[in-house]
Amino acid sequence: MALDAQGGLTTAHVRLVASGLGVSVRTVRRWVEAARSEGRTGRRPQSRFTLTAQVRARLAVWGGNVAAVHRELDAEARAAGDPEAVPSLATLQRAVARDLSAGERAGLRGGEAACRRYDVYGKRPATHRNACWEGDHKRIPVRVDLEGSLVCPWVTWFIDVATKAIVGVAVTPHQPARDAVLAALRTGISRQDPYGPFGGLPGRVRVDRGKEFLCRTVERALGGFAVPVDDLSAYKPYRKGTVEALNGAVEEMLLVSLPGYTHRARPAEAYRSDPVEDLLSYPDFVKVLLDWVAWWNTEHHPAGLDANLTPLAAWEADPAPVEDVAEERLAFFALEDDGRLRKITTKGISWRRRAYIGPWMAGHVGMRVRLRYLPHYDGRIEVFAAEEWGRHLGTAYLAEAATVEQRRALSSVREKKARALKADLKAAEKLRKTRYTATTTAAAPRPRRTVTSSQRVFDRRFPPTVRLLLWQCGLVSMIS
Repeated sequence: MALDAQGGLTTAHVRLVASGLGVSVRTVRRWVEAARSEGRTGRRPQSRFTLTAQVRARLAVWGGNVAAVHRELDAEARAAGDPEAVPSLATLQRAVARDLSAGERAGLRGGEAACRRYDVYGKRPATHRNACWEGDHKRIPVRVDLEGSLVCPWVTWFIDVATKAIVGVAVTPHQPARDAVLAALRTGISRQDPYGPFGGLPGRVRVDRGKEFLCRTVERALGGFAVPVDDLSAYKPYRKGTVEALNGAVEEMLLVSLPGYTHRARPAEAYRSDPVEDLLSYPDFVKVLLDWVAWWNTEHHPAGLDANLTPLAAWEADPAPVEDVAEERLAFFALEDDGRLRKITTKGISWRRRAYIGPWMAGHVGMRVRLRYLPHYDGRIEVFAAEEWGRHLGTAYLAEAATVEQRRALSSVREKKARALKADLKAAEKLRKTRYTATTTAAAPRPRRTVTSSQRVFDRRFPPTVRLLLWQCGLVSMIS
């Protein structure tokens, strides 16, 4: 058309365009003529029915049923006296197929989860070990016997995205809370037996807005090691696909074969649950699950790893350095701190209106302390010095539930310190008094110890209490 406007369009140009586009010369001349006369360079626009917002809403109401929507529109048009206003069923079906994608049509029938099956997801670039962990809870669809009650346990675990290694696991017989998250993180970070060799500090942790993962306790625990938590959007499992794939794998590879599996296919005639005596006990189930985790890490070949590596082989082949955390720093990782200062009284330490005692408290009444405790467990607390935050003083246990051995330990420490004080006071009395030798004649008694000039200077310079302290430290000899 540009050549035609300039008067330079020739038959050779037309033949060249026809050859390049794979059409006839006549077709190219028809296109040029349509552009001259009608001003269009594409297909002639056709009037066709398109879906409006009202029709799309009706499709959502009827779950994507086009025939039901057509019947409804036709009934309304006939009631209004204008039946010709509604297109035919075939026209409506063509419009739905043309204007809505396969994913949108599936979403109208099955919701957002069905629509996701037709979406395209990008794959995150490969990373190194401990660059990112993903964590999640999973309800185990297996009934187990817990002291005579039938429960479906929950597992909380973290998986390393790069090597597909399960780094931390915690199992609870009920819906987990923040203590399960902290316990799984504790086992994941530690590399000591039996948790190694996987572990160390992750670069970041991805979760999906679970309240247990986003609570203040977990934020403080990970924040102390400068580990950020990525709060992903809710109800979007593809954002953390590694742990979601693990959730599906454990059900297909292990749980389906266990007695008490609730999703097992059964005859249509009747349903009869497994007898209680055939179910696994809770400890046995935990052992089976942990054995499967060990098999996954050391023998299984998950998809996505190079050269059919196991997670253990992929971990050991990764040259990225691992940042370990000293065990003494992890000793109280899973504990929660309420941030309050308390004093040790003669009854012990008051917490939640109950007294806690410990053998180490003898002689420390009036000391200001801070507490840390395991969430949802009040049988024991850990006590730290308030002035030197981080210095662990000892463990305190509930006084009302203290065992005979615990009470005897407290009494033993108290009596031991009393004996030590009594010995110190006796030694001080010896320093204060000068003892003489016995005499058999009417003569002045002589001191038992011959005092040198340097010792006289020492005695005049330091009082008896200081001399006793120096003697206890081994800096001077005992003066009898």
